[in-house]
Amino acid sequence: MHLEEKTIESEVIYEGKIFTITHDTALLENGSTAVRDILLHHGGVCVIPVTEENEIFLVKQYRYPFHTVTSEVPAGKLEKGESHLECGKRELMEETGYICDEMIYLGEMLPTPAYNSEITYMYLAKGLKFSRQNLDEDEFLDVEKIPLADAVKLVMDGVIRDGKTQIAVLKAARLLNI
Repeated sequence: MHLEEKTIESEVIYEGKIFTITHDTALLENGSTAVRDILLHHGGVCVIPVTEENEIFLVKQYRYPFHTVTSEVPAGKLEKGESHLECGKRELMEETGYICDEMIYLGEMLPTPAYNSEITYMYLAKGLKFSRQNLDEDEFLDVEKIPLADAVKLVMDGVIRDGKTQIAVLKAARLLNI
């Protein structure tokens, strides 16, 4: 079939806590083969929490691969058997301390489809109420609140560099007519 590749061999070369890497051989539509190294990931969720005043909460955290602090929407990985809606609610409370009355599904994104199977499901949280923050023991972050319009400017100016955050901010702004 046109634009389809069939896996003819797959070898697990790394299995970790968060992802697995396979070294695959794929049959191409012209009959030749190609090597595909794939990072298999269970997926994740991101949530853009928006207040009644159209302010959002971002988390600032150190990202080791880039040796820098980033500003991102709350997010996390799906646990086995967990729905992405429940994961979003869990991550919102764990990272910001907030629960919400409404979760609006914003769709999904493929962060790096050339070699990574991760799907990130996106939500907008409304009707926020503070409960309690419950960070993982290896998680260190600061929560900041900024106007959604300012976040859009930070995305457009290249200050917010995280892909899921850029998309969530722009989708939320469009949905809320900001």
